[in-house]
Amino acid sequence: MSFRTRLFIAFAAAVVIPLATLAFGVRREMSHRLSAEYQRRVRGAVAAIREDLTRQRDNIATRLAVLSDQLSRDNRFRLAALDGDPATRRFLLDYAGTAMRLSGLSFLQVQDTTGRIMSSGHFRNEYDQRQPELSRFLFDAAEVPALVRARTPEAALLTLARIETFSVGGNSFTLAGGVELDEGWLRMLSRDPDLSVALVLPGSEPATDTRDVVEALPVAFLDLLPDTRAQPDTAYLVVTQSARTLAALRRRVDAWSLAALAVTSALALSGVAWLSARVSRPLRELAEKTEKIDLDRLDQDFASDRPDEIGALSRLLGAMTERLRVGAGRLREAERRVAMGDLARQVNHDIKNGLGPIRHVLRHLDQVAGERPERLAAVYQERKGTLESSVGYLESLARNYARLSPEIGREPCDLNEVVLAVAGSARRPDPGTMRLALAESLPPVAADRLVARRIVENLVGNAVDSLAGLPEAAVTLTTEAARGDDGGTLVRLTVADTGPGMTRSELDRAFDAFYTTKPGGTGLGLPIVRRLVLDLDGALRVDTEPGAGTRVTVELPASPALKER
Repeated sequence: MSFRTRLFIAFAAAVVIPLATLAFGVRREMSHRLSAEYQRRVRGAVAAIREDLTRQRDNIATRLAVLSDQLSRDNRFRLAALDGDPATRRFLLDYAGTAMRLSGLSFLQVQDTTGRIMSSGHFRNEYDQRQPELSRFLFDAAEVPALVRARTPEAALLTLARIETFSVGGNSFTLAGGVELDEGWLRMLSRDPDLSVALVLPGSEPATDTRDVVEALPVAFLDLLPDTRAQPDTAYLVVTQSARTLAALRRRVDAWSLAALAVTSALALSGVAWLSARVSRPLRELAEKTEKIDLDRLDQDFASDRPDEIGALSRLLGAMTERLRVGAGRLREAERRVAMGDLARQVNHDIKNGLGPIRHVLRHLDQVAGERPERLAAVYQERKGTLESSVGYLESLARNYARLSPEIGREPCDLNEVVLAVAGSARRPDPGTMRLALAESLPPVAADRLVARRIVENLVGNAVDSLAGLPEAAVTLTTEAARGDDGGTLVRLTVADTGPGMTRSELDRAFDAFYTTKPGGTGLGLPIVRRLVLDLDGALRVDTEPGAGTRVTVELPASPALKER
């Protein structure tokens, strides 16, 4: 992640998070305030419904009081009710109907103290029937709204009813009346558009979800229909609310809050992007200049007249580049000296390996000349091949080092012949020191003969040197054909000795250049072997243990000519 991106994210977080927190807090507070205000409005609407019910009951009571006062002073009612005057009987039968229409009532009934109906405005045929339960019900429900369902010639009538008593000639009478409770009256109660009022009679279920119910107002209820028991019960005026208005208001608040947050965030992020670009641009330019620096290109100009930290950093990089320029020159000179020293050590090591067999042959000839001069010519002929082979090896080294980059040939090479040649010319502390176990019909390896000889000579020389001072020690050279992991043919060479072996720490450093445990050693044998084996696409493995000797295994790929056959 770039510095500009991190800077942008940091600035954006510092701006957007407080804005989002503020928007969330304002939205939450507004939502709480709106909910509280809505609940207050609902409670006020419910209180208004209660007041409407009380006002309607008082209105009905006022009308009944007027009618009862008129009846108590009406002589025709006195004659019909007390004296049973047949001439006024029709007046009594028609009174309730006429008074009901004139007073605006929907239900009106005149009863005596026994509950006998003397006049019925809503259903004239109830005359002279007994309904004492109506009077008892209305007297018991004097303090609460009371609903009465009565019959009419057409259908049932549901009314909000009250009762009034009056006396005529020392006799008491009751006047029960009410107004019809229909859908229009219920809609009149729910004046708030988000509230609705429904009447739930005993034995019926509310048609609305109970979660929307604000309050259920109990009202006394008496059913006077012929097929009922006319027992007092309780009905409910269920007030329900619709959250549409509150939900719409909340959605508008959320929309405006999100719009304000989006606009503010966009402006803030635009400012943050501009600021981060302004801060990161000089750093990016400085990074581009720095990226072009390497040991071959130290000519970048970091001069700057900026007085801030970026200018100080630029001038510091300029000074560092100058120091690098000086140091790079010194480093190249040191590398040349080290390379020459490494080359000299390697040449010395390889020449010593080539001169060793010649030295052994000359010592042998000198020994024969002193002890048995007559055999000097024969021994010379026997060892002449070793001399010529060693001289040829040194000539090949000279040609390769003349090019400073030895070339690796890929022609077929008989590894058994190389092993026999090296074993024949190697120094042996004891006649039984060298043991050979060479496989017959060994496939040729894809390697230059000189390289193969350098590998074997170094391994054999190290093995022989490790036997110094050890009685009955031996070096065993083994060759065999093997199958590689990829199915190809390999030639495996194993050089094993019964010397002192190596510790773990010695093995870890065995392939480090110039590391040696032998007096007068160069420490280049195993590093050279590993490099040559890798150049031939082979593998090298060393198995060793203190006191148990060392086994070095080299695996080289077979010649491609064999694979084609």
